[in-house]
Amino acid sequence: MWHMFHLGEERGAMAEKEKEKAGGERWKAAIVNLSEMSANLDSLQKILAKKAVFVDDDTFSKASLIAEQARNIKALEQRVGTLERELDASIAAAARARSEKRQAEAAQRAAELRAQDVAKELENTTKVFELHMEELRRKQEEISKKDGEIKVLEAIIQTLSRNGSTASED
Repeated sequence: MWHMFHLGEERGAMAEKEKEKAGGERWKAAIVNLSEMSANLDSLQKILAKKAVFVDDDTFSKASLIAEQARNIKALEQRVGTLERELDASIAAAARARSEKRQAEAAQRAAELRAQDVAKELENTTKVFELHMEELRRKQEEISKKDGEIKVLEAIIQTLSRNGSTASED
């Protein structure tokens, strides 16, 4: 058991050494980064010293105001562009809506004309039907009248045939 414990200690020591090694590498990288940043700052300081313009507070505040106004103008120009695009889209949508409305109105007028045509056709058909019905009534009356005449003639024939048979018996 002591031997296993000893191996555990060795492993722990090795892990500690690896952590220290990794930590040392991180510190080295951080120092390199700081050195690079220092060099960059020195370079920036030299550029600023050569190209810097020193102005009084009044000039600086005016320049700051102008810069702020320039930023505001740019933002407003962007907003105007956005609003122009929205306006164009709204105009196009309104044009489409007007076109669809005209089409719907034309379709409605066509449907109304078709309905009028169908109503006229129905009215004409009704008139023709009424004329046919009247004609059929007249013919039915004629048939009834002729049927009545036929029955009278049949009655006459039967009467004559009875009279003729009684006369021949006498």
